[in-house]
Amino acid sequence: MLLDLPRVPVVSATDIPAVTAAVMAEVDRRAVEDFGITLPQMMEQAGSHLAALVGAWFDGDPRGRRVVVAVGPGNNGGGGLVAARHLTNRGATVRVILARPVLRMAPAARDQLATLLAMGADCCVATYDLTDPALEAALVDADLVVDAVMGYRIEGAPHGEVDRLIGFVVRAGRPVISMDVPSGLDPDTGDVAGQAVTATATLTLALPKLALLGPSGAARAGRLYLADIGLPAALYAGMGLEVGSVFAAGRIIELERPR
Repeated sequence: MLLDLPRVPVVSATDIPAVTAAVMAEVDRRAVEDFGITLPQMMEQAGSHLAALVGAWFDGDPRGRRVVVAVGPGNNGGGGLVAARHLTNRGATVRVILARPVLRMAPAARDQLATLLAMGADCCVATYDLTDPALEAALVDADLVVDAVMGYRIEGAPHGEVDRLIGFVVRAGRPVISMDVPSGLDPDTGDVAGQAVTATATLTLALPKLALLGPSGAARAGRLYLADIGLPAALYAGMGLEVGSVFAAGRIIELERPR
């Protein structure tokens, strides 16, 4: 199935600067420290757009569809938890599978999980709550898997509980939509040091990560979308990045890679 969002503009990826992980980290830092944009604000924007893209996979109606959200311990996982909330509210049957227990998650992600638990959402920890056969069955039974395990701050190969969850997502063979970058992919080079997700589509955030435009990254990322998380033009201008009004026609755009 192809992802077709109504009236989503298609923009050449060459019209938007692609950035390294280090540059993206600096963008995030300036957003918080110089412009007062909080991490929860950005997380909410990212997760709500991710839920919209998942809804498009189901022709705009996710009611009754089985969605597994695979969640890592960092802020990328927090965005996945936001998406899980929005998809639950839209009637999807959502199961959240965490790589690590709540006390080993980033604070902002813990806050998002607390909201889901208050809603009565189906949440479990892969390593401690599910046997290998149960984890395999949960993923294989999904209509779609949301990959929110690792983001652009990856350092080296995945390990431990994170690696285990990625491996099960890979082996399940279900359609996958990844948040920001497919988990396990080096965002700068497109290299894979260990296990890595091959996504049907990737929703990258604010600016495309460099590897997503190269051949190895493109093969892992699938169709590439870019989401507006509300960062001001003045932030980019202050870093010498010429972004322009890329989201003028819509807050999610599809990026067409150079051939």
